[in-house]
Amino acid sequence: MSEGRTISIAELQQFVQSCLTSVSLESEQAEESAKALATTDAMGVFTHGSKLLAGYLKKLQGGGYVASAQPTIEREGPAWAVVDGQSALGQVGSLFSVRLAMQKARLTGMAYVGLRNAGHIGAAGYFAAMAAREGFIAMVTGNDMPSVAAPGARKAVLGSNPFAYAVPVAEGDPILLDIATAAVAGGKVYAAIQRGEELPPTWLIGPDGKPTTDGSLYPRQAVLAPMGGHKGYGFGLWCEILSAVVPGGHMTSQVGSWMFDDPSRPSWHNASFTLMDINAIAEPAAFHQRLRHLIDEIHAAPPAEGVERVLLPGEREWDNYRRAESHGIKLPADVHEHLQRAAEMTSTPFP
Repeated sequence: MSEGRTISIAELQQFVQSCLTSVSLESEQAEESAKALATTDAMGVFTHGSKLLAGYLKKLQGGGYVASAQPTIEREGPAWAVVDGQSALGQVGSLFSVRLAMQKARLTGMAYVGLRNAGHIGAAGYFAAMAAREGFIAMVTGNDMPSVAAPGARKAVLGSNPFAYAVPVAEGDPILLDIATAAVAGGKVYAAIQRGEELPPTWLIGPDGKPTTDGSLYPRQAVLAPMGGHKGYGFGLWCEILSAVVPGGHMTSQVGSWMFDDPSRPSWHNASFTLMDINAIAEPAAFHQRLRHLIDEIHAAPPAEGVERVLLPGEREWDNYRRAESHGIKLPADVHEHLQRAAEMTSTPFP
């Protein structure tokens, strides 16, 4: 992975925020969306961080994403709600929804919020971790345009639907899993192609229904393979049901591409946020004691040859974040190029 340059988290966040405010995004929304993208980069998840900015700006400038939009509650009960994202930036709709879910879960112990008619939400795990730091076990799902084949199929039937969960850890970072239910996120395929890297044979299904390593076929002729075959297919379907079917959003065949469609067209993404309040359901001290025992058992497992230590989901990303806090973010060259494009689109100086 070639590097473009090193930048501090604060510098990157301020640049992203300035770009977003330049296209009329409200100041607080721009700040919070910029924080989500910069934090994701700091964690080393470059496919879902500030690399997305230029595409978001294109949608905001073209009207497909509405800079002035405010998410609204369509209907709700004590422990659930359906939110219309109003085609606002996906981070805006997601932050509104996860905060609403936290508010309801504090009162009822558990809560579900479905978000429909949203923009692309970026890293689902960002919102799960946000809730975990407030004491909730969180599950976040999303849907996307068709890109993933079912086992045995030659065409895409689901998106690379994201699935994330986070669990609060006393005096530590949350346990955090954030995955695409495809064998790989589509963004990673594009990134590998842009960097001239050879694709693994487990990533793509060609037009004949067989695995292919020819990245030039994606996405017109090749589709993503499901993660772990039928297992990832089942998880992807679960994400589709929670994110789109339950709240009445656009299902995968109706979701657009925020990258390739006309910028005036909404992308109609959907997401779900399901939270459990540990303070309501468990005795907090006992929960954290049991969880710490489990964590210690996992960490104590003897590592394989060449492995420094056995990690929990998310530990590598939190380690990346701590390094970025001290030494800055080493941006890959392709991310740097996308940020330069965003700077040109908005006449915003890149630091």
